[in-house]
Amino acid sequence: MAAATSHWQRRGYSVAAMRDLARARVPRPIFEFLDGGAEDERTLRRNEDGFGDIDFVPHPLTGVGPRDLSVELFGKRLELPLVIAPTGLSGLYWPDVERCAARAAAGAGAGFCLSHASICSMEELAENKASPRWMQVFVYRDRTLTRHFVERAAAAGYDALVLTVDSQLIGNRERDIRNGFTNPPHFSLGELIAMIPQAPWLWRMRRELRGVNLGNYTHAGEVTDLYTAADKLPALLDPTMSWADVDLLRSWWKGPLIVKGVLDPAEANEAVARGVDGIVVSNHGGRQLDGALASIDALPAIAERVAGRIPILLDSGVRRGSDVVKAMALGASACLIGRPHLYGLTIAGEAGVSHVLEIFRREIDRVIGLCGVATMAGVTPSLVRRAAHR
Repeated sequence: MAAATSHWQRRGYSVAAMRDLARARVPRPIFEFLDGGAEDERTLRRNEDGFGDIDFVPHPLTGVGPRDLSVELFGKRLELPLVIAPTGLSGLYWPDVERCAARAAAGAGAGFCLSHASICSMEELAENKASPRWMQVFVYRDRTLTRHFVERAAAAGYDALVLTVDSQLIGNRERDIRNGFTNPPHFSLGELIAMIPQAPWLWRMRRELRGVNLGNYTHAGEVTDLYTAADKLPALLDPTMSWADVDLLRSWWKGPLIVKGVLDPAEANEAVARGVDGIVVSNHGGRQLDGALASIDALPAIAERVAGRIPILLDSGVRRGSDVVKAMALGASACLIGRPHLYGLTIAGEAGVSHVLEIFRREIDRVIGLCGVATMAGVTPSLVRRAAHR
């Protein structure tokens, strides 16, 4: 007999509905740290709205039967063309958060990328044997720290390294300023009384809110807990990062090297020339440079320039299975999701992430079926058309 559907599963019928449920589960500053963007949030909005400017041109008379949503990416088969993006400090939303998300991803046949600012260390996550698993890295002022991360990821058997290049300076996130957000949060007695509806979150997170280690930095002897992370982590990053650092990583790391944060076709072409194995078209979910080009708007020109030489992934603004299909029709091999899986974590931990991934699976399957396509290889530019200005 199938397990009974819970109340939150019935109400969480879409990613947008899961967002509404998550917003009610945590204090406002905590939710808006997850949900907000930089400054006026124009890029944040455009990331999502841009998908609405792309229409499907279905081919319903092709006689589609059962659909296959799988893709091959860097030598690994994914049953679902999704990778959970690295999301730093997600330990604010659920205990043991990264291992919960990685198990859910493995169960759904999706990929998982661990954030540098994770609660568990990369070695601890590797004990789960979730595959494929990728590791996020940054270029630090101390290049030996960067190399230390690379060597640890190799020793722990990570399948790919993801260099994030758009966060060497931290974006101006004005929601956090307005909310007086601190990380970890500090609440007055009045605020605690007002948060009685979020009492289950407060109880569940009581240990984390007292301060827990950032696993990857405990090993490195640098940052140790959430109380020092907000101040100390930005100072480790090096704004002078350049292509020479990409070359360094390429020499240190022998597996697939992916550069995340590319919006310019010329930079995408340069990445290919320097031996990068994949790129992620991303503006960091609108959390960094407000006014930056939306990822879905940047994708077509990058895909044209790369011309199939390496895989392209799309991140930022993906909220529907239809968004995934549109991105793949425009040249992406798969998509990354950040906020959607955090909505699921906030509600129900591992089960919540599994539910979000199942929402995407159902929606992708329905969309390609209605478009007359049986496999993701059949998702081609002929399925979409840029809409006239609405």
